[in-house]
Order: sequence, then C-alpha cells, then structure tokens
Amino acid sequence: MKVFAASISTETNTFSPAPTGLADFEAVRAGDVADGFRENSALAALHRRTVERGWEFVFTLDAHAQPAGTTVRSAYETLREELLDSLRSHMPVDMVLLPLHGAMVAEGYDDCEGDLVSRVREIVGPDVPIGVELDLHCHLTQALLDVADAVVIFKEYPHTDMADRAEDLFDIIADTAEGKVRPSMAMFDCRMIGMYLTPFEPLRGFVDDMMAAEAAARTTREAGGRDTLLSLSLAHGFPWGDVPDLGCRMLAVTDNDPAGASALAEEWGRRFHDMRREVTLEPQSMKEALDRALSAGSGRPVVVADQADNPGAGASSDSTFVLRELLERGAEGVALAMIWDPIVVHTATAGGVGAKLTLRLGGKMGPASGDPLDVEAEVLAIRKDHTQTWPQTEGELIVDCGDAVALRIGGVDVVVNSKRGQVLSPAVFSNIGLDPLGYRVLVVKSTQHFYAGFKPIASEVIYMGAPGAVAPIMKSIPLERADLFKYPWVESPFEAER
Repeated sequence: MKVFAASISTETNTFSPAPTGLADFEAVRAGDVADGFRENSALAALHRRTVERGWEFVFTLDAHAQPAGTTVRSAYETLREELLDSLRSHMPVDMVLLPLHGAMVAEGYDDCEGDLVSRVREIVGPDVPIGVELDLHCHLTQALLDVADAVVIFKEYPHTDMADRAEDLFDIIADTAEGKVRPSMAMFDCRMIGMYLTPFEPLRGFVDDMMAAEAAARTTREAGGRDTLLSLSLAHGFPWGDVPDLGCRMLAVTDNDPAGASALAEEWGRRFHDMRREVTLEPQSMKEALDRALSAGSGRPVVVADQADNPGAGASSDSTFVLRELLERGAEGVALAMIWDPIVVHTATAGGVGAKLTLRLGGKMGPASGDPLDVEAEVLAIRKDHTQTWPQTEGELIVDCGDAVALRIGGVDVVVNSKRGQVLSPAVFSNIGLDPLGYRVLVVKSTQHFYAGFKPIASEVIYMGAPGAVAPIMKSIPLERADLFKYPWVESPFEAER
C-alpha cells in the first residue's frame, strides 16, 4: 500500500486586520523530515501507523500558519497547487490522509478544505479512499463530506488528542483501502454557535460517552458481532469565521449504513443541543475578573485567561486593555504573557538585562488592540529562541515563541515576544526565568489551550471577556454571513419558527 499524506492548515478570523500571506506559512517538505515528524503530531501518528504495517509513506508538504485574518488568494492557491502537483507526481496511491484544520478561509474560498479535497478527489478518482482530520473549531461542510470517505475531528479542547484522532482516521481509511469497511457519513446541525470547554461537565461526560460508544462498537465487531458505528465527532465551529457554514454540527461515520449514520448524528446532536445553556462559556467582564483575581489570598496563583486577545483565534496578541487596567490599579505580584511586539523585543535586547527603558508597548494593530502604552520598564531577562511546551496525551510539543524579553512595569512582569502565538503552558514564564508559582496572578492570552498546562498549578482559573479581536460573548460578534437562527440568538431554535 502507498499512503500519501500532506497538510495545509490555518484558522481564519475573518474580523482580524492582519491578512494571512504566503510568508506566514511555515512549510515543511519531504526533505525537511529526515529526523522524523514533530513528536505527537498528526503526521507523526500517521507515519508511525503506516510503517507498522510495512506500507510506503509518501509525505510532501505540511504548511501551517498561525491563526489570523483571511488568507490571501494567491497564497492558498500556491500551496494548494504544490500539494496537488506532488500528489500527481506520486500517482498511483492507495489512500490519501490529510490532516487539515477546517476553518481556513481565503479570498474567493469560504471552504478551503472542501475545495482542496475535491481537487484531490479529481486526481485519485472515486476508488481511492481519502481521510481528513479536522480541528474541532472547524466549519464542517457538506461539500467536504461529499468528496471525503471519512472525516475525524479532535474531541478535546484543549487539543491534547491530535495524534489519537489521527490514528482513528488511519484505522478507518486503512480498513477502507483493504475492503473491510465502506464508510458512510452524516452530520446534524445542532443550531448552536459558541465556545465549549471539554474539561468541564456536562461536556466532559458527552466526550467520554462518544469514546465509550466507539470502543463498544469496536469490541462488538472484534467479537464477530454487527455494530456499524466507526466514529463520532462534535464539530464545535469557529465563531470568528463569518461564513455561511458557521456553527456546531455533529458527525457520525458508520460502516455502509447511511441511515444509521444519519440517526446517530441526530441522536447525539440533539443531546448536545439540549445541553446548550450548560455548555456555553460565559466569561466574566474585565473588571469582574480582575477584581476576583486580585482579591485572592496567598498560595497558588490565580490564572486569568485573556480570551479576547488570543492569537490562537486570530487576535493580534498586542492588546493593552488588561495591562493598562492592572497598572492603573497599582496591581502587584502579577505576571502577564505574551504581548507580541517585535520592536520592543529588539529595543530591550539592545538595552540588555538590567536596563531601565522608556518604551511604547503594544496597541499597534488597530482598535481591537487598544492604544499603545508608554511605560518605564526594567529588562529582567532576554531569551533568544524562547519556547514553551504544550502537554499532549503522551509527552509534550515544543512551541516556538520567537525571541522574548521579560519586563518589569510597575508591579507587573510582562513577557514580550517577537513571534505571535498563544500561551500554552507555564514554561512561557519559567523558560525566561520567571517562576510562575511566585506570582499571585498569572494573565495568559489564550482561550482554553492554556488549561492543561496551568490547571495543575492554579488555585482558580478565571475566563475573562476583556475587549479585543476575539470577543468571547457570542452575541457581540458582528456576524453578517452566518445563519443566526441558532442559540444563543434564538433560545430554542428547534421549537421556534424562522
């Protein structure tokens, strides 16, 4: 068997002022992976499973960009054609595996993933199985389901299960290629738009039950019985991608059982819809969140998530709203990470550790970033090639943060970096010499991916709805193209009339 694998991925915030251009994509090609794929990544899992079977693994392109604004048309088309040309050059293949994102929007393309996979299908023909893995913050479209054989979506947020879901996908597509199964897919519109956090009930139980149902079906089949369920996935949707297919959808994959897939998708989708009030995240205002955090006693730090400036959802990560509020309050014992400001990093690096500088910090990318802050800062530390870790199901991923400096501004220590990216773990502080356990309050620019790393050290986690480009209050997002006949705009959309 010859297995072809490649990826083009980003998450598009259509409200972001920063376009995603070709230079924003970090592209890894076949010649770049002599030492193997990034540990715990989807491609590493797909490669491992292929080699275990003694099959040939053909990898050509993995192009990934940090979430930002709409992708420039020429950038998407250039990468797409590179992937397609490489596929043509390796034909014939027996199966295609594509770890994508599912919320990539380019100029002229609301559904980049559907467009890409449809062109892959044209090349390989109707008989070669195509498997697609998606981030749960995807826009799940019928166009994609029409051309893929199986789609599997992350179950966890934070995304600690990328490799696990890639292995699930591999099993389905390998069995399809060997004629053991014939996947049928169906999705159900849950008529919801929101952000949903899987560590907390009742969603924790819902995710666990999905996995239990999959496991029970496998056990039945292994024992010689008949259970057609192959996979269940909940597509949460990405609320800051204003496209017609925005929203939460339930996906079921069965073995040659279209009616069963449809029934399962609706059964599980309605179950999730019934939990809509309990699973919808309701963040506190900036004032409420900081009042609560700063009033906490001694002990482990309170962790405050600045969701609205999360670069992992396309924000600029240079907003100053929260830091300004902290400084005006005279807050002490607080550390904040990360503000993206390459100019300040350069200036502070030139000044050196111990330098006391007048700096203009942040607020450079538009109204959603707030105004720049003119501050007096002491340079505490300088770190070239700063990194942080991201906990995974097995091991950790190492994430590049660019060059970074730690600044003391009044009673607040601030990590400023040169490469935009969200906070994922306490290593964002400790790797630059700041002890995260030495602060009363830690403010992190992230929506939820910080949680796995920070929860073990936190006395409390507070989700904050400050101003910014990723407004966490759903009804405040200025959506125009999305269908808003959904919760929370409509309290009970299955019962109401349009």
